[in-house]
Amino acid sequence: MKFNNILTIPVFILGLLISSVSQAEKVIEQVPSDTPKAEAGIVDQGYQIGPEDVLSISVWKEEGLKAEVLVRPDGGLSFPLVGEVQAQGKTTEQIQKEITARLEKFIPDPVVSVSVLKVVGNKIYVIGKVNKPGEYPAGRYVDVLQALSMAGGLTPFAAENDIKVLRKENGKDLVLPFRYSQVQKGQELDQNIMLQSGDVVVVP
Repeated sequence: MKFNNILTIPVFILGLLISSVSQAEKVIEQVPSDTPKAEAGIVDQGYQIGPEDVLSISVWKEEGLKAEVLVRPDGGLSFPLVGEVQAQGKTTEQIQKEITARLEKFIPDPVVSVSVLKVVGNKIYVIGKVNKPGEYPAGRYVDVLQALSMAGGLTPFAAENDIKVLRKENGKDLVLPFRYSQVQKGQELDQNIMLQSGDVVVVP
């Protein structure tokens, strides 16, 4: 009897372990390997959604109303029961309120959550004599100084007082001057504007 008990216990435990591993594998299989992840630190509550951004939208206690949604090039998105929502230019809070209002026709007191998983559409560009020229996500409010910092700062040969911000507005090209030495000294701080998606900071 003692010998049988000694064998029975390990077999029983082994069965539990196999069952646990099997359940874990099922859970892992349910999570797509290419699920986009949030880019930490680049979005805030005031961030305005742009085309090709990826949002996570869910309704508490409603499993069928949970999705990762891509904002289309026209700025719109679709969500079950809600239909079409114009997301471009709106914050996650504004989208959350709009979806909540529409769902109230079908669900009493819906609790909606909207967050940005990935910023793709809104980008700024820093080119010229900086250490790391390139494109950068404008997922938070970024001014000219911050953009230059993101680009690794100016090189020793940069013309720091001839920096320009190129912007397209209503089909027209705008050139906004930026004198680095003045702003660095705390002078003419109105030059340190908040950048918009598509702005190009040129450092000659």
